[in-house]
Amino acid sequence: MPRRVFRPPPLPELIVTDATKLSVCVRDLARSPVIGFDTEFVGEDSFRPELCLIQISTADRLYIIDPFACGPLESFWELLHDPNRVVLVHAAREEVRLCRFGSGKVPANLFDTQIAVGFLGHTFPISYGGLVQEILGVRLNKGDTLSDWRRRPLSDSQLRYAFDDVRYLIPAYEIVKAKLAKRKRLEWAAEDFAAFIQRAIGGDDGTVERWRKIKGIGGLNRRELAVIRALFHWRDSVAERWNRPARTVLRDDLLVEVARRGARAPDELEELRGIPKKEMEPIQAAVRSALKIPASECPIPAEPDFDPPQVATLGALLNVVLGDTCARLELAPSLVCSSQDLKDLVRARQPGLGLPEDSPFRSGWRCDAVLPILDRLLNGKLHVRVSDPAAVDPLEFLEN
Repeated sequence: MPRRVFRPPPLPELIVTDATKLSVCVRDLARSPVIGFDTEFVGEDSFRPELCLIQISTADRLYIIDPFACGPLESFWELLHDPNRVVLVHAAREEVRLCRFGSGKVPANLFDTQIAVGFLGHTFPISYGGLVQEILGVRLNKGDTLSDWRRRPLSDSQLRYAFDDVRYLIPAYEIVKAKLAKRKRLEWAAEDFAAFIQRAIGGDDGTVERWRKIKGIGGLNRRELAVIRALFHWRDSVAERWNRPARTVLRDDLLVEVARRGARAPDELEELRGIPKKEMEPIQAAVRSALKIPASECPIPAEPDFDPPQVATLGALLNVVLGDTCARLELAPSLVCSSQDLKDLVRARQPGLGLPEDSPFRSGWRCDAVLPILDRLLNGKLHVRVSDPAAVDPLEFLEN
């Protein structure tokens, strides 16, 4: 907690509601090497989130852009593509996606404060309100989080909420960036910013194909999995074309049942209730395309997690050591890896196995700064003992 509360300077607050004001706004932003960027959107009723507000901060102004009133936004999106301009965000998955939807490209030089403070030992993930309070000592009022941002006119409290969402980004960034530079972690952060963008535009967490997250596919064979994969991609393409949530095109449970039946008899799908009649033909076409692929190209079912007991035991030990290591290095453990990633490290020691292709320890700062400690422990070259149960750092590491 800072010794004193940060007092933001009284910056002009400008609301952009027509094309002329947008042009003025864009010209001003073009002079700013660093801008704070946030959005308000509604995402539950459409495939793509509906952009309702854009909030921008510079060193000397705050802007709210109303996309419903100011016309095309191409000139604004172009600002975010300049690699010489830092685009400050916080937990910006939807901001990255909205930029890509609007312009076909992602921000060129993104700095995400949620990720950045994880490299300084703060909680990860941390909310924007938590960040502002921990870094600047300011408590935000988040009462309008669930507002319907499509309604007009916006209330005074909505406008205050929207301006506050970018008011503190630049002051927080200046403090966080200085600390990262002092600890030589700016490159670490940049590595994770790039990975975050790829996950955002990929629509998943980067560790598993999205169709595998559908409930109820555990008992499907390889051919049925090929069918459900084809149906999933068909459903996504229809949802995007109609701009509707995918579940409203075809429910997950129906997706699984179509895969089961369709793998045996695609022509008998008419018997199923709940399938839109006008979509029956393209559904059957997707099923038939999956039935034609060679058996070797069908997805392999996920293997049950029947690990030998030492995997769980050593995975738990690695978790403890990782927590202590991160405390010493001032890193958020959840930013480094998951418990599953640690189990993968243990499994990789078994004959014939190695690290998964998507392991965070394959390259980058995790491989350089954290993996050697965990490797030495697994190799028996590093011993751990409890030195003082009452101490902040109760463990002691002894080299063999």
